[in-house]
Amino acid sequence: MRRLNARILAVDSRTKMDSLITQFRPNFPRSNFISRTSPANTKRTRGNLWIFISLTAILATFCYLFVVSRGSRNSMVQKKKFGIVIDGGSTGTRIHVFKFLINEEGVALYDFGKEGLSSLRVNPGLSSYSEDPNSAGDSLLELMEFAKGRIPMDYWGDTEIKLMATAGLRRLEVNVQERILESCRGILSSSGFKFQSDWASVITGSDEGINAWVAANYALGTLGGDPHQTVGIIELGGASAQVTFVSNEVLPPELSRTLKFGKSTYNLYSHSLLDFGQNVAYDSLKQMLISSDPVESAQKGISVDPCTPRGYSHGMESWNLSPGALDTKKKYLPILNARGNFSECRSAALTVLQNGKEKCSHQHCNLGSTFIPPLQGKFLATENFFFTSKFFGLAPRASLSDLMLAGERFCGEDWSKLENKYNSLQEEDLRRYCFSSAYIVALLHDGLGIALDDDRIDFVNQVGDIPLDWALGAFILQNTAGSAMGQTDWIAPIIIEDSSTLLSLVIVAAILILTVWSLSKWRKPQLKTIYDLEKGRYIVTRVNS
Repeated sequence: MRRLNARILAVDSRTKMDSLITQFRPNFPRSNFISRTSPANTKRTRGNLWIFISLTAILATFCYLFVVSRGSRNSMVQKKKFGIVIDGGSTGTRIHVFKFLINEEGVALYDFGKEGLSSLRVNPGLSSYSEDPNSAGDSLLELMEFAKGRIPMDYWGDTEIKLMATAGLRRLEVNVQERILESCRGILSSSGFKFQSDWASVITGSDEGINAWVAANYALGTLGGDPHQTVGIIELGGASAQVTFVSNEVLPPELSRTLKFGKSTYNLYSHSLLDFGQNVAYDSLKQMLISSDPVESAQKGISVDPCTPRGYSHGMESWNLSPGALDTKKKYLPILNARGNFSECRSAALTVLQNGKEKCSHQHCNLGSTFIPPLQGKFLATENFFFTSKFFGLAPRASLSDLMLAGERFCGEDWSKLENKYNSLQEEDLRRYCFSSAYIVALLHDGLGIALDDDRIDFVNQVGDIPLDWALGAFILQNTAGSAMGQTDWIAPIIIEDSSTLLSLVIVAAILILTVWSLSKWRKPQLKTIYDLEKGRYIVTRVNS
């Protein structure tokens, strides 16, 4: 009896003990326990990771589609356009036909390579029609045909054509200028292109210089940026020379210009030296050589021609004088002997550059009666600077001392040898290279104070495939007014111009995120963990809700 009771008691005790063990089993925090031991929870963690990856992929895909669709839409709405600028220079007239695009923001997109720019030049210049102004317009007919051959007919009516004449016409009387322009207006009005009467004009020397400065800095990629990173430009044309650069000096109002481009403002010195172009300066030298008083000429040391290589025979036709002047000077011409000497030619050139110095109204005038502040920064020297440097085979960054040595050799050479060496050049063009080399040294060194070994000037006429032509700068300014060039804040335009698209993207992304999260919660199993004493481990079971 006692044994039976003892066995029953033992069974009851074990049952109670099992009950106590079940009641007082360790109560680990659910999340910690499961994260360490539960395979199911490991799978759930992996599932959450895949949900996160999926959401990220969805957002990235939508952003990509948004950008691509916006870019495609931009490219689809880009409008092809054409523009024409006619440069009425002193020695010739050149037409420039521009092809470009306008995007949906109204910003002009340029490509001034072979496809984006075509040019043609005809001779002589408009100023040569001063004796017959009514015939000036006919000189544009060939240029009109050139433009029509490069612009589809459907675009003619929307293509603006503008004629801008420079120093050649600026030197003429106003009434002669207007008659020449009026003749040109008749041709332009009937060309089929878009034209207004005031689009044919004579631009100021300052405008010409600023347009050239814009073209140079656009080509170099410095336009629209830091003013101190820009380059200045010095042009040597046929009838005038232009000097334009950013200056920190206090400038006279008539020589100071403020240019705003994009987000940048430039304080520019810009001035045109009328009559200091290479061709006009050369004519001035010839006038000095045949001054009215031969005694005075001898005293001034100009009874000989120091700017023509020896052996050259001066013919009366080489002076380009009127018949009356030839009759007056005829008896004096034989005393003028060609005696090429670079130093003497440079002195004569400096005399030409100092013409009008007595009229200087400033404390100091570098060239004639013109105030020019100290040059700041780097410079590009274009047009006849470049052509002369190229003739002598100099590198773009050659120093003035290199040009001086080349000029000394050329001026001192015998004319017959030069003719044999450069037999492809016309006589008048070949003869003036002695003068041009001396004139450039006198202008840049003696006039503007550039050291002979200074390397901050490049003799160039284009940068890459972009020509350094003032007409190019005029076209850029006309077609980019108010545009933000070089804009780096691309987010703001997207928000402003595509706000509806961007808002839709945000809403769709939010809905997707909420949907995926809800699905994950809906499919998330409810788990219960119990401890199995017989098996000696915890068991995770699913609880149906």
